[in-house]
Amino acid sequence: MRTVLGVNLIFQSIRFLGLLVVVLAVLIFVASLWMRLNHIYINTTPSLPLGFYKIIDESIQKGAHVAFCPPQTEAFDHALARGYIGRGNCPGGYSLLLKRVLAMAGDTVSIDQAGIVVNGVHLPNSAQLKADANHQPLPLYRFEGVLNDAEYLLLSDAHPQSFDTRYFGPINHNQIKHVVQPFLTWNATH
Repeated sequence: MRTVLGVNLIFQSIRFLGLLVVVLAVLIFVASLWMRLNHIYINTTPSLPLGFYKIIDESIQKGAHVAFCPPQTEAFDHALARGYIGRGNCPGGYSLLLKRVLAMAGDTVSIDQAGIVVNGVHLPNSAQLKADANHQPLPLYRFEGVLNDAEYLLLSDAHPQSFDTRYFGPINHNQIKHVVQPFLTWNATH
């Protein structure tokens, strides 16, 4: 009798866990569908505050947050292979990235190992790192000039170890998919 009771308890536990897994899967599916229908991105990297960003119908301005598909370049191939960026639906298999616009058409820009200077002002947290946390060399991008009408510098001003314009240079306007606005975010600890 005791064995039958134990077996029944195990089966009840397995059924409960199975039901719990199904309920959680349905909740995750519904939440992701709701986010897609409401044009919401979730940011899970410390490049910007963690949380939810909603697509808004505004033009690209300095300081705006944008979602962009990285161009297919060697720098982004390395970033994907090393896990700096995720897999996604952008060309090259890259995921959309969220960054802030810190320079655009007409701005005079310099990018070197010391950091980024826009119109004579050195941007905080913009110095290039020579290597990542795993001691792998990072691309040391160099640029000096005036951005044209289709170029943007997209940077994380929140995290000095972000993979951003310091390593891949200006992004073309046609790579930017949406202007987004944070609506529920929190700061990550470094």
